[in-house]
Amino acid sequence: MAEPTLDIRGLSKSFGALKATDDVSLDLRPGEIHALIGPNGAGKSTLIKQISGEIAPDAGEIRLDGRRLSGVDAAGRARLGMARSFQVSSVASEFTVLQNVVLAAQGASGATFRFFRPVMRDTALLDPARDCIAQAGLMGREDVPAAALAHGERRKLEIAMALALRPRLFLLDEPMAGMGTEGARALGDLLDGLRHRAPILLVEHDMDAVFRLSDRISVLVYGRIIATGTPGEIRADPEVQRVYLGEEA
Repeated sequence: MAEPTLDIRGLSKSFGALKATDDVSLDLRPGEIHALIGPNGAGKSTLIKQISGEIAPDAGEIRLDGRRLSGVDAAGRARLGMARSFQVSSVASEFTVLQNVVLAAQGASGATFRFFRPVMRDTALLDPARDCIAQAGLMGREDVPAAALAHGERRKLEIAMALALRPRLFLLDEPMAGMGTEGARALGDLLDGLRHRAPILLVEHDMDAVFRLSDRISVLVYGRIIATGTPGEIRADPEVQRVYLGEEA
């Protein structure tokens, strides 16, 4: 079995008397989609923030390709290939699709911000940006301002920006939120095609998408992982049915 791209061991985080993350261990393997599900308030967002470097854990460790990430901030983790998207969008609404992705590509290079016009003539940034836009299914929309995009297209732009980071993995927080059935399925098909580019840790409330796309699922309840397994194993787990899935199982 391949070594995990992301390896989390014994992660804990408390806010006063509240244990938001309680001895969490999970991993993300090359080529897979690993979904993290659980009820509202389970601690999913806090866990993702610890993985991405926004919040420091109280205990435990996080490794990316075997490298310990202690002391590496969110910007440093992004430069190492940890592409987080969807929870707090970094899309600049007044910029075009191409401009947004070029700026993401520039940030991935570690370069400091340069004057905007020279950046938009830099083929070393423009060519890979256009490639990311094509992979995300936005070809022909390069010159459209982000503010004019439909909801599903904006999600695709966020994916294009994540691709520009040359990711080792994706951290995707509720990408299907606010989408109808058709849009969610189209975005799911896009994510399914990206898993071999970089594995995906997916936080999602759309259970149809979770069970259709995931190789493995971990269930987080009150800060603890109560089960990890294949979609079939999770669907059949009596404790998961009792505390979360209920009728959906």
